[in-house]
Amino acid sequence: MFLDKLKNQLNKGQPLFIGEDTAFRSAVLIPLVEVNGEWHILFEVRSATMRRQPGDISFPGGRIDASDPTPLAAALRETHEELGIDPKTVSHTRGLSPYIASPTFVVYPFVAIIDYDQIIPSYNTDEVEEVFTVPVEWLLNYEPYMHSVSVEPVPSANFPFEKIANGAEYQWRTHSIEEWFFDYEQYTIWGLTARILKHFIEVIK
Repeated sequence: MFLDKLKNQLNKGQPLFIGEDTAFRSAVLIPLVEVNGEWHILFEVRSATMRRQPGDISFPGGRIDASDPTPLAAALRETHEELGIDPKTVSHTRGLSPYIASPTFVVYPFVAIIDYDQIIPSYNTDEVEEVFTVPVEWLLNYEPYMHSVSVEPVPSANFPFEKIANGAEYQWRTHSIEEWFFDYEQYTIWGLTARILKHFIEVIK
């Protein structure tokens, strides 16, 4: 009885990772646009009035809402809200590997072709300061550079040290985060956007 039930449960679709169903989940679109006969990737500069990450460079996208049937639907919805792009006009959509920033934060990236001419007159200036594009050919020949950021765990004040070996003397393991940077003209692409961009360029190569 137990083994039959176990087999049935394991045959069901499993989360991508433990904690995925409770993690903060977001989705982004990597927009490919054609500019003067050449393929570019489009980026947003977040509005200076945004509560989170004002002025940062990002892909269109955001949090996956409960009403979004899929991560792709969320990416298309956010792209419509930010850039005014009709989801019906988005084509050649393909998913990339999710970026698991931590057990509580995951990003689902998608690549798609969008119409650049739709964007310029219609992007949402409350969320987007400006948009710009970078040629794919330039990205294929560019070598991004990396800096490390050390992360050290800090237990909460009420952490139950008495329940673990070595108590308050427990040796917490620090780790480093790789932060990648792309410098293009006056723009610096870094953080989560740079990590996803780097992966995409490696896929193309």
